This record gives sequence, C-alpha cells and structure tokens, in this order.
Amino acid sequence: MDAERVALIMGAGDGTGAALVKRFAKGGYIVVAVRRDEAKLASLVDEVGASGGRAEGYAADATREEEVKALVESVERETAPIQVAIYNVSAFMRGQVTDLSSQDYRSSWEKSALGGFLMGREVAKRMLTRDNGTILFNSSTASQRGMANYAALAGGRHALRALAQSMARELGPKGLHIAHIIIDGGIDGPQLRERFPDRERQVGSDELIKPEDVAEVCWQLHQQPHSAWTQEIVIRPWTEKW
Repeated sequence: MDAERVALIMGAGDGTGAALVKRFAKGGYIVVAVRRDEAKLASLVDEVGASGGRAEGYAADATREEEVKALVESVERETAPIQVAIYNVSAFMRGQVTDLSSQDYRSSWEKSALGGFLMGREVAKRMLTRDNGTILFNSSTASQRGMANYAALAGGRHALRALAQSMARELGPKGLHIAHIIIDGGIDGPQLRERFPDRERQVGSDELIKPEDVAEVCWQLHQQPHSAWTQEIVIRPWTEKW
C-alpha cells in the first residue's frame, strides 16, 4: 500500500477476531485490535509483529459511546486513517423468554445493535471526508429468523442487519461499502467448545467454519470493485442444514 491505512477490528477475540487481525495485517494494513481487556491482546500483537505485520491493541467497550468515540478519534489522530472497520463483537445469549431478565435482553441487544451503530457512525464520519471506506458487520443466523431460546440474540441481530441495510443505502452512493455477513454455522474455536461441548467431535473438521475462512471472506469483500459490491453474504459449512 502506498499510504498507511488502518483496519479496525472491534471484537478481536481469540477466534474470528484474531484471524481478522492476522489477515488484514498480512494485507498490509496497520491493524487496530480492540477488546475490553487490552492485556489479552498482547500475544496477538506480538505474533503479528513477529510475522512482519503491525498491530496495535486497544481497550474499549463497544457499547459505551464515549469509549468508542475516543477510540476512533485516537486512531485517526495518532495512527492512520481508518480504511476498513469490522464489527465482530459476540452477543451470544441463550435462554427461554420466560427466564430472561431485562438485563439479559438489553445486554445482548447492546452488543449487537448499539455497539454496531456506535462504531459504524464514528468511522463513517471520518470515511465520508475521504469518500471511501469499508464497514463490515459480522452477524449470525439469528439476524434472519428468531429461534426458540434465542429471543435476545435474535432481537439484537435483526437490528444489526437493519442497521447495515440502512447504512448501505444511505452511505453507499457516497463511496462507503457497507456489508452484513451472516455466519450460519458453528465456528471452530474456544467459544464453541465451551458452549457446545457435544460438538467436540467436529472440532478440526470442515463441518465447522474456520475463523481463517471468515477472515478471508471479509478481506475479499473489502477488495470488491465499486461496480460489484456485495451488501449481504451468508457463510455456512457444507454440512449445515438450512
């Protein structure tokens, strides 16, 4: 790349988030990796550096407006312009409607919809001054349909999908590529092993989505020419029932 540009990964966890950081660093971006606990990013930042890339770790809560605003302002001022931003924050919440507390529902909604809005709004403001940029929202099957025991997750993910559609229609004609990624299937990683131990037999197989493959799809979306933008894409392994 001729000029330094930032890839902002909001929700740089140990699975898909880490894969996104590595992929965009490999592509020549300065990657700003964000999660609530900055200390957990140290080994990832070191790994990227050892492989010849550049990554910086930041602590921020995606659902707190002032923290998101401060993060974006700091990156733009001290590092480089944000060329691509990916919202990858987990909002998993499982439980019967009659058992969910209002805080359960609010927390899941905030991690999906509110956090996506805050990041999207703040980076879009900067991208619009340059007439280009990519904003991607990693989501799930819950954005398409509400399923039993997933009312909280579905509410937030539906809202995130609507946000992506509205932003694409509003900002696409102004040069910003906005896309919503529906991840329809289990992602091979620590979160799946913890939440669904019964799927242990699938770990390491192509029956689960590999974090590196999700990262590659995001990279390809960012590389799309203006004449052929994708607004929504579904990722699922070949064995997934749908």
